[in-house]
Parts: sequence; C-alpha cells; structure tokens
Amino acid sequence: MNKEEYLKDLIEIKYGNVKSFSEHAGLKYTTVRSILERGVLNAKVENVIKICDALGIKPEDILKVEDSIINDTNKKMIQLNPDRQQNVYNYADNQLKEQNSKVVNLPLVGKSAANPAELTYGDVEIEHDDFTDVPHGADTAIRIQGDSMEPLIHDGQIIFYHQQEEVENGEIAIVEIDGDGVTCKQIYYDYTSDEVILRSINKKYEPRHVKDDQVRIIGKVIL
Repeated sequence: MNKEEYLKDLIEIKYGNVKSFSEHAGLKYTTVRSILERGVLNAKVENVIKICDALGIKPEDILKVEDSIINDTNKKMIQLNPDRQQNVYNYADNQLKEQNSKVVNLPLVGKSAANPAELTYGDVEIEHDDFTDVPHGADTAIRIQGDSMEPLIHDGQIIFYHQQEEVENGEIAIVEIDGDGVTCKQIYYDYTSDEVILRSINKKYEPRHVKDDQVRIIGKVIL
C-alpha cells in the first residue's frame, strides 16, 4: 500500500467518501482528488497539513507508510460494514487516548465526608496510586463520601487537590474541622464574626458556620 492508498483508506473509513472529507478539511474536492492521484509528495505542504489535521494524523506518519499490521488492518476495516468500522475506530481511539494519557502517581488520602458528621477525625490513611487526567497543579487525591457536593462532585468520586493552607472566597477546599472530621466544602469567610462558612453545592444542606480557629484548610480542590 502506498501513501495515497493509505490516505484514501483513512478518508473512507472516517468520512465515507472524498467529497465529505474535502468539505470537512476546508479543501476543494478537486484538490484532494489531485493529491490522491498525483501523489502526496507533489502536493503543497499547506494542503498536506490540512489533510493530516482533518484525519488526526501527523505529516510524518504518511512518510512512514509501508506494508505492516496497519495496512492489513486498513484493508480489513474497508470490508466491514459502517457499524463495525465505527466499533473498531472507537476501540483504537480509546487505546490511543490511554497510551497518550500521562500517568501520575499520587498519594490517595482515605476519605473526605461530604457531611463531616459521618466521619470521625483520626489518623489519616494514605496510600499511593496511579492516575490519568490529573488536573494541573494537583498533588493529592481523595475519595469523597456523601452527596452534599452533588451534582458537581459525586458520592464515591475521587477528586484531586493541591495542598495549601489558604483558599479564596468561593473556592472548594478539603478542610479539617476540629473534633468533627475532614470535609469537602465551598469556603466563604465572615471576617466580622471570625467565622468560616462551609457551603454545600447540594441545596438540601444548610451552610455551616464554624469559628476560624476550629478550621484548618488542607488543600484547594482542582476540578
């Protein structure tokens, strides 16, 4: 299989035909047909880049085309009906995303109760685990217990935070309440009464007012 056949196969797999692909890529139909017939190496660089962008490949991928498992797969793909082609494409796409996802090893802290009364404060249990799609700046993971932060954060969900001792008004934080556990809440400050207001996202829970000397910010939640 040559470079032009490789591109034509990809176009048919992803777009069905050259005309539909041309419209998506922002190129004239005759331009794409000419490239496929006369050769990629004879085409304008900017047109090749547009074709590659629309197909989700890099220009250098075309130069590496040779008989291989990729070409065998393409030949088989063309013989499948559209539904089965989509299944194969979805699987390959998921595999690529997993491959390209950066794996980060972070400490996973026991649990944070969305309702702090559900969790008695004690020694924090910490283990390490591998995570993908970790938000930039996060350095710790924690599993949420309870529904007070729904629909933004769900019961049992693992979220990430950056360890720090201060957060701004309205930011979501992991906090320790003296004698009443660790919780995840939206933080507001009432400077006139020296209180910290712990607010839930779930409207069925009332805001909780706690003296500022009874609250310790553990970290800022990063979503």
